[in-house]
Amino acid sequence: MRQTKTRCAAGKLAIDGGPKAKATPYRKGMRFGRDELKELKEALAQNTLFYAHGQKVRQFCETLASKYGRKYAVATTSGTAAIHVALGAVGVGVGDEVVTSVLTDAGSFIPILYQNAVPVFADIDPRTYMMTPETIEAKLTPRTKAILVVHLAGNAADMDGILKLARRRKLMVVEDCAQSWNCFYKGRPVGTLGHIGCYSLNDYKHLSVGDGGVVLTDNARLAKRAALFADKCYSRNMWGQRTGRLCQFLAPNYRMSELSGAVGLAQLRKVDGICRTRNAHGTLLTKLIADAPGILPPAITPGCESSNWYYLFRMDPKVLGVSRDRFAEALKAEGVPAGFYLRRVDQYEMFQKMTIRTSRKKGFVCPYDCPAYGGGRIAYRVDDCPNAELVLKTGVIVQMSEFYSRQDMVETAGAIRKVAEAFAARRRT
Repeated sequence: MRQTKTRCAAGKLAIDGGPKAKATPYRKGMRFGRDELKELKEALAQNTLFYAHGQKVRQFCETLASKYGRKYAVATTSGTAAIHVALGAVGVGVGDEVVTSVLTDAGSFIPILYQNAVPVFADIDPRTYMMTPETIEAKLTPRTKAILVVHLAGNAADMDGILKLARRRKLMVVEDCAQSWNCFYKGRPVGTLGHIGCYSLNDYKHLSVGDGGVVLTDNARLAKRAALFADKCYSRNMWGQRTGRLCQFLAPNYRMSELSGAVGLAQLRKVDGICRTRNAHGTLLTKLIADAPGILPPAITPGCESSNWYYLFRMDPKVLGVSRDRFAEALKAEGVPAGFYLRRVDQYEMFQKMTIRTSRKKGFVCPYDCPAYGGGRIAYRVDDCPNAELVLKTGVIVQMSEFYSRQDMVETAGAIRKVAEAFAARRRT
């Protein structure tokens, strides 16, 4: 078995004027090419870019549904739109609460608010960064309608425990898989375990069409409502002709174009290789930094195969004697772009100051003050989610790419080790 050694430049840290541990640029590549161009030419040759008259969006949905073993797929314009469609399909509305993760993107809570429902944020596990059955249950009330499970950074939440809780409490489970394409939980892809799964095809995701989304389900009723919700509640047959009643309920226009569907088809043929590479990169990086002083690599949920959208590890300020910000600054100086989450979503100004403008009049903020809710305003307190706060203060993000080489990962690990060992040594003296 090939042995891997991390190499780190000896001497001073780069931030103090020493040589960089990662002196060579990360390898890059082209995400789009001949396959996408071929599909786009075929889409244009149809002489229509409307999904109901063309074939590309339909083929994309059928291919994805078959790949993941689902019966139905509905395409949308974004991952946020996919979540909105899913919440509309499962019946989330005025007076309801939806429990989701406190560490996520705004795209997870925006659809909840657009349904005039109340987002309730659950704490996370400090090593996997996932919401857990225990943190979810602590937030459930008689008003809870659904659990929006966020699978973060390519990892998966404990779906067995969450589904057991949902069955016991008779709750709908929507999976937010925006960051976890091709992440498998006990042999099944995330997004196929709950009632309905949501994916993002944003330009930064594993699979990209620039911007787009899709929902998957095995439930015919949910699929029909999702299709209606994504298309202004217009019932259509395969020839694009409207059928049945029109505008049975209020629904937005989230229709994917044929151009996006065409790119999505080509990208689907690449996603397995992309995610295998990212999984290998994350596995290697964890192995190489596991014994570095003051470094806590991410823990992968048991039974999960992570697709590593990014790599989030934690540093221990007590061992290293520096703040998260100082550690990240030193890592950047070594040639490794490092970042971090700036804030938990429940601490955004819109929640802390209730500056939600869409339905505000004379101090009335919908949905919190809505008579149908009747729960009073929720206090989104910092101390409600101590694990998330700990992750924010100690978590460092290293970006991932399928184009990175194995040597890139070895050098990245070397840089992390160099910084950690230098700060730990200073701490001991």
